[in-house]
Amino acid sequence: MSTAKLVLIAGAVALLSVSFSYLNSSPSTAGNDVGGELRLLPLDGAVGPESVAFDASGEGPYTGVSDGRILKWKEDEQGWIHHASVYSPELANTCKGSRDPKKEHVCGRPLGLQFNKKKGDLYVADAYFGLMKVGPGDEFAAPVAAGTHGVPFRFTNGLDIDEGSGAVYFTDSSKRFQRREFTSAIISGDATGRLMRFDADTGEVQVLLEGLSFPNGVALSGDASFLLLAETTTCRILKYWTQTPRLEVVAQLPGFPDNVRRSPRGGFWVAMHSRNGRLVEWALSVPWLRRFLLLVGSRLNLQKLSSSVLGRRRGAALAVRLSEEGEVLEALEGFGERKDMRFISEVEERNGSLWVGSVLMPFLGVYHLHHPD
Repeated sequence: MSTAKLVLIAGAVALLSVSFSYLNSSPSTAGNDVGGELRLLPLDGAVGPESVAFDASGEGPYTGVSDGRILKWKEDEQGWIHHASVYSPELANTCKGSRDPKKEHVCGRPLGLQFNKKKGDLYVADAYFGLMKVGPGDEFAAPVAAGTHGVPFRFTNGLDIDEGSGAVYFTDSSKRFQRREFTSAIISGDATGRLMRFDADTGEVQVLLEGLSFPNGVALSGDASFLLLAETTTCRILKYWTQTPRLEVVAQLPGFPDNVRRSPRGGFWVAMHSRNGRLVEWALSVPWLRRFLLLVGSRLNLQKLSSSVLGRRRGAALAVRLSEEGEVLEALEGFGERKDMRFISEVEERNGSLWVGSVLMPFLGVYHLHHPD
């Protein structure tokens, strides 16, 4: 066997080890276990309901999916309807139903969603098109901020809205990598991510934090005095004080955090894509191994291989409800015997149920809590 083939095989084995798997998992999350009953809401054609949002009337949820559409759940009809899209009208036939990451830069990929409930505007963090807005009655999202200081956003991701001022806090996960390269962003140790604030009155974008390692979900406190920010690569939750800019680490998690959402019972729900096993943690701490994985991954299609491994591992859903200080109040680790809802991206608690998103699955989950506090 040639040296080149041996190198490729070694790289493949290493990639399997450092992909988001549950091999050599870290210890279980502490906290009270959540008990409930899971219901799945299948999507129409596309996949990946990454984030959810409810409007001021309580209708929804609304969610963005892989083909650039934003869908709305109609409980009375037990199905999804088209609400809007982030792509332009002439691309409807090209994009609808797409699950192909290679089309994302054309069709868009809506990630974080949140309503300005006073005005009825739905803000969308699209991974490729930047910060966008869908006004009441609009069928297509309009860009409101595509970059700052003349430089386009590369990977717009999570967002939350200060209902008092209307300001939108959002993340740009990397200056180097786009969403379809997210595995490379993590393996490379990229630390070019930013937290920003969009002033809806002036249209100004202010950079609040730089040098972050894959900043992802963001959630404001009830009085907007601080926010919690997920840093995916480091598996940390950061606390940023908005009035007197100050940053601290409040939690080190056992998995890769995605979106963060405030809970009506207090604290914040943090969804985790998968566990950060000890083997994964070690591999990502070795600079030469990171470089090797990126080199080999460029030949083997790192993103496709990682997704394949994820699909076979069938990891359980993982989320925690944290206090403002980062203490684990409650833990969600799987849905009992149900193994079909996994690799979750967001947990939105509403009326005794957890609405559970996933960037990979072809459905949204609703977990009806047996005994919500």
